[in-house]
Amino acid sequence: MSGTLAIVVFFTGLLFIILIHEFGHYLAARAFGFKVEQYFVGFGPRIWSFTKNDIEYGVKALPLGGYVKIAGMNPYEPVAPEDLPRSYGSKPIRQRALVIFAGPGSHFVVAAIIFAIWLAFFGDPRTSTPVVSDVETTMNGVVGPAAAAGVEPGDRIVGIDDLRDPTPLEMLDYTTENVGEPIVFTIERDGETFTRTITPTLDTVQGRTIGRIGILLGPAKSGPVAAIVGGVKEVGLSAKESLHQITRLFGPQGIGRVFTLLFTDAERSTQDPTSVVGIGQAVGVTGSAGDWGSILYFLGFVTVFIGLVNLLPLPPFDGGHLAVLAIEKVRGKQIDMRKLIPVSAVVMAFFVVFVLATIVLDITKPISLSP
Repeated sequence: MSGTLAIVVFFTGLLFIILIHEFGHYLAARAFGFKVEQYFVGFGPRIWSFTKNDIEYGVKALPLGGYVKIAGMNPYEPVAPEDLPRSYGSKPIRQRALVIFAGPGSHFVVAAIIFAIWLAFFGDPRTSTPVVSDVETTMNGVVGPAAAAGVEPGDRIVGIDDLRDPTPLEMLDYTTENVGEPIVFTIERDGETFTRTITPTLDTVQGRTIGRIGILLGPAKSGPVAAIVGGVKEVGLSAKESLHQITRLFGPQGIGRVFTLLFTDAERSTQDPTSVVGIGQAVGVTGSAGDWGSILYFLGFVTVFIGLVNLLPLPPFDGGHLAVLAIEKVRGKQIDMRKLIPVSAVVMAFFVVFVLATIVLDITKPISLSP
């Protein structure tokens, strides 16, 4: 049940992010006085709509995103004479560029917020310094060594005897090697550092005998300011990794790998391209394990990834429109967008085939996932 809930929550969040993308276009267009004709949630047949201030707002049958229609952006639809001053092609290039960028640009803002929430409520599990998430009051029927020493949740263990800044694994190894021996723990709490002498005892965890002091370790949660700063930094790190993945997935290596997997007995790996089906499978497994922090982080990463894909300098992506505007700026005259329709068709055909191929692979050769 938790896996299904995780999938629903993840893809609902992704839908809202796509709607925010379109809302970014909408707000920028309204701010610069563009003639906005429609703002719709979904695609396909119209289910419900209403008109206010000459803008039609509504919902369509397929909840797969949304769109904003601006007068003059479709080269095959004429613009009413009275709307020409407010049409897309009549506005300065700078304003058109900002309207286009507002969509994918919103992804980076939303991702920063998601990452900040992740850091504030779950913490970064990549943090090497052990942080106490829970203290066991009793262990093997007696008061736990850490509880007896006054260790509290949130304490950061910055030293064990002469070992500075130990990793969780180093701490586990050291306590196991020194069972029954007093160990000096250097602890940081609320900006102050102090020591406690604690003696590890033997305990069995998942069939393995180890030395323990009666604490559980977890990632350090960030305060409000640190979470915001960290969220912005995480967007940069995700953007760097996303660019690497985009060049790999959509380059010769990625395309060749998809065809190899489709037409040979080659096995899938976690590094292979995947579709929404594979993403849903991974989210379901993570949700079943109760790891909501990882799901939230993944939502932030996917938000950045989609934003960068939208900035590819190919029509019909937003990046394609920005590339056209850059060319118009250099040439000093507008480009006939009807001439780019074949290019848009080829690009979309490629992506449709690529997505369908990965869906087939996710169904016939699912990537092995362990809960």
